[in-house]
Amino acid sequence: MRREELGDLAVFLAVAEERSFTRAAAKLGTSQSALSHTVRRLEERLGIRLLTRTTRSVSPTEAGERLLRAIGPRFEEIDVELRALGELREKPSGTIRITAGEHSANAILWPAVAKLLPAYPDIHVEIIVDYGLTDIVAERYDAGVRLGEQVAQDMIAMRIGPDMRMAVVGAPSYFSRRKRPRIPQDLTAHDCINLRLPTFGGLYAWEFEKGDRELKVRVEGPLVFNNLALRVNSALAGLGLAYLPEDEVEAHVKEGRLIRVLEDWCPPFPGYHLYYPSRRQPTPAFTLLLEALRYRE
Repeated sequence: MRREELGDLAVFLAVAEERSFTRAAAKLGTSQSALSHTVRRLEERLGIRLLTRTTRSVSPTEAGERLLRAIGPRFEEIDVELRALGELREKPSGTIRITAGEHSANAILWPAVAKLLPAYPDIHVEIIVDYGLTDIVAERYDAGVRLGEQVAQDMIAMRIGPDMRMAVVGAPSYFSRRKRPRIPQDLTAHDCINLRLPTFGGLYAWEFEKGDRELKVRVEGPLVFNNLALRVNSALAGLGLAYLPEDEVEAHVKEGRLIRVLEDWCPPFPGYHLYYPSRRQPTPAFTLLLEALRYRE
C-alpha cells in the first residue's frame, strides 16, 4: 500500500466516524473540499461508493460500513502505539479514559486517581459514569470497570476491590408503619426505590441468594432513579426500601439512621475489576494507574 492510500483511508475513517465533512475537517485541521476530494479519489480507486452524502448528513454505505469496521480498530492500534512512544520520557503523560458505574467510580477509581495525579501532573484521567455495559474498544476507552462476574473472556482483568455485599435498608420512620420483610418475596408488599439500568432493559430486579437458592425479585414503589445518592437519600427520608452496596449505607446503619433487613439473603460476591483489551500495549501512564488501582488484600 502506498503512503497516500493510507492517508486516504485515514480521511475516510474520520469522515465516517464523525458523520460530517465539517466536523472531520475541524478534527484533521484541513478544508471540507480537500476531504471531499480525497474521499472521492478513494471511491474511484476502489470502484465503489463508500459514503452517502445529502445536504444535511453523511453516512457510510454498506461497503463503507464494512471498511469502517475493518480499518477502525487497526488505526486505533496504531494511534495507541504512537501515543505510547510519545510517552516514553522521564515523566509519564497522556490521557486515560475509563468507563465505570457510579459506585465503582466513587469508591475505587476516585481515591486512587486523587493519590496518583499530584505526583504526575502530565497524566490526565477521564472517568465517564455509565451503567451500560459499554464496548470499550468501539467507544475508544482505555479501560472499563465491572464486577468480576461481568468481565468478558477476551479482556485482561485485574481485581481492584474487595468482595462486595448488597444491603436492603429502610429508615426507622418507614418501619414504624410497615412490617419488616422476612424473606425476599415479602418485598412485593413494600414501597421500594427502584433502579433503572439500560443493560437490564428496564427496572433492575433485586438479586438474593441463600444456600443453593437464588432469587430475583421485581419490586415496585413510588420512586425510580439511576443515581446512587438519590436512592440513599430517599431511603433516609423514609420513602421506601432501597437495595444498595453495603459500604454506602454502613455508617447510616451503625448510627441508626437506617435499618438493615434480609441480611442473610445478601452473601458476598466478586468485587470490581478493571479490564482492558488483551491486544492493547499499556502506556507508561496506564501502567502507573494499574498499579495504583491493584487490589492488595
